Amino acid sequence: MTTLYYAPGACSLASHIALEETGAPYETVRLDLAKGDQRAAEYLAVNERGRVPALVDEDWVLTENTAILRHIARSHPQAGLWPQAPRDQARVDEWLGWLSTGHHIAYAHIRRAERYTSDETAFPGIQAKGVETCGDLFTMTEVKLSNGRWAVGEAYSVADPYLLLFWTWGRGPALGFDMAERFPHWTAHARAMAARPAVQAVFAREGLKLPE
Repeated sequence: MTTLYYAPGACSLASHIALEETGAPYETVRLDLAKGDQRAAEYLAVNERGRVPALVDEDWVLTENTAILRHIARSHPQAGLWPQAPRDQARVDEWLGWLSTGHHIAYAHIRRAERYTSDETAFPGIQAKGVETCGDLFTMTEVKLSNGRWAVGEAYSVADPYLLLFWTWGRGPALGFDMAERFPHWTAHARAMAARPAVQAVFAREGLKLPE
């Protein structure tokens, strides 16, 4: 049995949705990051990095969202989460790289300023710059989403749950963006995602509000 370790609303949301999309059986273990579950010995034995997500299959453990998303898609070809055409595959990889190395890092400057300086007086400046950078990155993503229903044209892929993750972070308290006003194409994508049964199931399990 495959087991996904996740935290509600964390970046593991993307992998959680992708697993649900496959229709294959799996189990979940919910971690409360605020309580420090990710630093507990039991979880560090699974993922010594102390972060989510982690995907476990018997004695085999895979970490990092982009790797997990690719693995899920390629292990369940019947789910249609990975394109067939090489150029479309490259586009999905492009999206995964763009979101993980740009959006996620910029957002970490807001939520985890302590990773970037030990001077607590510098935190506000780091966080303010993170908000500014996220705004710039989100605008570029908005433009990229203006030409198709899903991330890669008309073909749904694992890039789409990853996009939904960052949309939810955009509307959250750390950024507080008016997503519908500032990013209407991305919001249309999020609303299309909200119509998918797998997304509805995962949002209910994690206790999250669906895009409206």
